[in-house]
Amino acid sequence: MSLVSEFNDYRQRMNEKILAADNKVIKRFFNLDTNTYQEGALDVKTKEIVGLACSMVLRCDDCIKYHLGKCFEEKLTDEEVYEVFAIANLIGGSIVIPHFRRAVEYWEALKEEAVTPAPEHSHDA
Repeated sequence: MSLVSEFNDYRQRMNEKILAADNKVIKRFFNLDTNTYQEGALDVKTKEIVGLACSMVLRCDDCIKYHLGKCFEEKLTDEEVYEVFAIANLIGGSIVIPHFRRAVEYWEALKEEAVTPAPEHSHDA
């Protein structure tokens, strides 16, 4: 399983489990997050750039992967992503570098997965 698929599958599976608990506060918090990143005075691309930079400074690898995925969906170029990386490293300092490395690895995996079709799975097994 690829780095990207593994992250997305785990995230989806756990979010379903969490939301199935039907806790009102948790559901509202998740909804707040969803609504924050929708188009508004700022476009989605800008919001995802901000989310990525903040996630790097806060050193949250899961958040970095999530926002990199969204930035990829928003068609950020390598140059744009590396400018976000530069800002995050400047603001966060050298402690961000290990997260920067993993972010580059994940960005490369997103690009590779987009050009390499996933193998078909047999439903007979």
